[in-house]
Amino acid sequence: MGVAQGGVTTEARRLRAPMAQRFLLRRFLASIISRKLPQGRWAPLTSKALQIPPCSPGGLTVTPRAARTIFTTRVCSTTFNIQDGPDFQDRVVNSETPVVVDFHAQWCGPCKILGPRLEKMVAKQRGKVVMAKVDIDDHTDLAIEYEVSAVPTVLAIKNGDVVDKFVGIKDEDQLEAFLKKLIG
Repeated sequence: MGVAQGGVTTEARRLRAPMAQRFLLRRFLASIISRKLPQGRWAPLTSKALQIPPCSPGGLTVTPRAARTIFTTRVCSTTFNIQDGPDFQDRVVNSETPVVVDFHAQWCGPCKILGPRLEKMVAKQRGKVVMAKVDIDDHTDLAIEYEVSAVPTVLAIKNGDVVDKFVGIKDEDQLEAFLKKLIG
């Protein structure tokens, strides 16, 4: 072990930094959790870490100003993960809204490219279509039932019936055409 400046080993210095970060994170989270939230509204998050005090040209006088405020909002998501067979039946097969079903896997590289691209295109449709994500490793029975032999496989389901399907990656123009065909 090497001894650094002031007799402190480099190992001790390396361990001290993460401890300090964890301590600061705990303090910050405790300050947020201890706040009483107003009923029915999101509370603004403020922190001294978000304040940037202005300095005078001489650098001697610091005038504090109000903390910056970050408001959190609820996001109405058009994408959801399927939990099990009954969930798929309820949210996809029985859906009045057309559903794009993305059969994917965590280990699949092309799935990691297509998934976000497809989510973005579905979100642009503003509720005219929703997207269900099905991990084939977790829901092998659904993959077999819908004859998924490769991932990514994307199905278009309308009124409980598969009306269109593709396998592999598509560019944004092809995805837009796929969605427009589904929406009608």
